[in-house]
Amino acid sequence: MMLWKSVVGKLWMTIIGLVALILMILGVFLLPYIDVYHFKNSYDVKRLFIFTGIVGFSLTTVFAFFLFYKITQPLRMLKKAADRIRKGEYNTDGLNIRSTDEIGELAHTFSHMAKEMQVTIQDLNHEKEHLSSILRSMTDAVITFDAEGKVVLANPRGEDILRAWNDLSWDGDMAEREVDSFHIPEPLLALFQAVLETRSDLTDKLHVQQGVFSVVMAPLHSQESVRGAVAVLRDVTEEVKLEKLRKDFVANVSHEIRTPLSMLQGYSEALMDDIAASPEERQELVQVIHDESLRMGRLVKDLLDLARMEAGHIEMQHESVQVDQLIQRVYRKFAVLAKERDIHLLLEAPSEPMILEAADEDRLEQVLTNLLDNAFRHTNAGLQILLSAGYTETSKGRMLVLKIADQGQGIPSEDVPFIFERFYKADKARTRGANGGTGLGLAIVKNIVDAHRATIAVQSTVGQGTTFTITFPVEI
Repeated sequence: MMLWKSVVGKLWMTIIGLVALILMILGVFLLPYIDVYHFKNSYDVKRLFIFTGIVGFSLTTVFAFFLFYKITQPLRMLKKAADRIRKGEYNTDGLNIRSTDEIGELAHTFSHMAKEMQVTIQDLNHEKEHLSSILRSMTDAVITFDAEGKVVLANPRGEDILRAWNDLSWDGDMAEREVDSFHIPEPLLALFQAVLETRSDLTDKLHVQQGVFSVVMAPLHSQESVRGAVAVLRDVTEEVKLEKLRKDFVANVSHEIRTPLSMLQGYSEALMDDIAASPEERQELVQVIHDESLRMGRLVKDLLDLARMEAGHIEMQHESVQVDQLIQRVYRKFAVLAKERDIHLLLEAPSEPMILEAADEDRLEQVLTNLLDNAFRHTNAGLQILLSAGYTETSKGRMLVLKIADQGQGIPSEDVPFIFERFYKADKARTRGANGGTGLGLAIVKNIVDAHRATIAVQSTVGQGTTFTITFPVEI
């Protein structure tokens, strides 16, 4: 930059101009005046110098204020622009400084910086919104903690988990200090401390009440220190339950099939080795093989039905069903069996027609058949089984209630909540005979009842019997 365009050059030129102007005034106006009078009158000389001083001071002041205005006005404009930027207003259109000196260049650079800052802030806001949208849309919980364990950031799922966990009562240190939604919850405390100590990523599974959570926690580094940690939590309760069901299913199926397979193998080998000494013994061995093959067939059929139902592929033919005719048909089907086993089978139903507007008659018959089959299997001779039906009024409207009550051995109270699980046996010691069940009947009943939007309840007392109550909404 040329010297005369700079602020220093302008100041230097202004001072030189003022000095030259004063010298010109002294030379043009004052020196002839002084020469004429030859300094004869000192008072006039003093007055001359006073007048000259006033004129010089006035001119200097005028030029000083002009120079002050030319320099300070752009600075004031820059200060106002900086204040607007501090408040988040990045528009510098009002910064109109046309000077070509250092102040002009500073204003031009400042304006360019403000525009670049505005673009940078917009990009940062865009990235922030993008990240926030990703966090909000995640089904996993994301929670960030600082080094003291305080919550810095959490997505909506993370906030829900924090509120739920902080509402629980904990033992130990967490019970002694005040718990709020801004501090790390008790289940994550040990993992958080381990992450800060090891400075590495850690994974764990947390069991909180009935839920299971898979947690991945990583440290947040700041140069040589760790400034906090970020945790990603996923609710894997259903996955754990399904895995447990799968393992139990494989174990139970293996157990259920092992017995009939062993019997089939043993009795078939007995036939092959001609162990049977008479046609009657041979016939008995063949009958056992036949019964066990039928039992395996029932087991496979029930497994396929249950698998389809639990996969949501149950086929329901919803139509109007006359329940009174259905229970009459089921009653007649089991009346012969009741007579053979000397069991009193009773039927109680109103004389009026009972109709379900949307139900599958075949599936309902399967439900009643399974329940009555269980009742007969656990009821001794001389006792009673009751099949009843009727209407009842509830807060949800009119309901149709079916009951199967027996006077059998009953179910222990600790086993009642689990009887609808597949392969669950309330009587752990009972053996499977030729007419033994597969352990899947009640699981199938529960799925069919749920498909009808109905409910099934169990009341049982050991030694006194069991009552199954199914409640159907009359109109679905």
